[in-house]
Amino acid sequence: MNNPSTYLSETIKELKKHWPENRTINIVCHGHSVPSGYFATPYVDTFNAYPHLFHKALKERFPYAVINVIVTGIGGENSESGDKRLEETVLNHKPDIITIDYGLNDRGIGLETSKKAWSSMIEKCLESDSKVLLMTPTLDQTMNPSNNTNNDPELTQHAEQIIKLANQYNIGLVDSFNASLNYIKDNHISDILSASNHPNALGHQLVTKELMRWFTP
Repeated sequence: MNNPSTYLSETIKELKKHWPENRTINIVCHGHSVPSGYFATPYVDTFNAYPHLFHKALKERFPYAVINVIVTGIGGENSESGDKRLEETVLNHKPDIITIDYGLNDRGIGLETSKKAWSSMIEKCLESDSKVLLMTPTLDQTMNPSNNTNNDPELTQHAEQIIKLANQYNIGLVDSFNASLNYIKDNHISDILSASNHPNALGHQLVTKELMRWFTP
């Protein structure tokens, strides 16, 4: 896993530039229903989802920057499908940074298939000279809301696999999973969920905080 203080240093230099030296920075949030902004399906709360909150936080930190945060999420999608459309819907934006968020849905395709798809996406992104931030999954109600214990070892395994991939490729990691687990140590899981499998505004704020660790001026 790369170092948050250095991995995006070149992009941060660009974000700190003023007109007329600055340029547009493109960040693509690729994934499933969570980055897409689904709360209680079919309701989509774009402005309380982490891509928008992240965009807003970046602009507060880098007020002279021109930033596009582009969402390429599809509700219900897994990483295998996401990999198939990566070049057409993600890399076509010539992104400086790409976030990948599929862990929650990848339980349906299993660890082996998921690993292959994530590795393929990572390699394509790196070949395009984009920086990559892998995102561990947010939680759902398979985490027992009555005692805040982990009743979903499969979700934990996917989170662990994503961490290993970040280490293997020496890229960035946004650990939404651990941030959410830390929150529910002292709070109820329902505090951060809008539905059985989607975070609410507070849940998205936890993710945004983890994203912003990579953008220290």
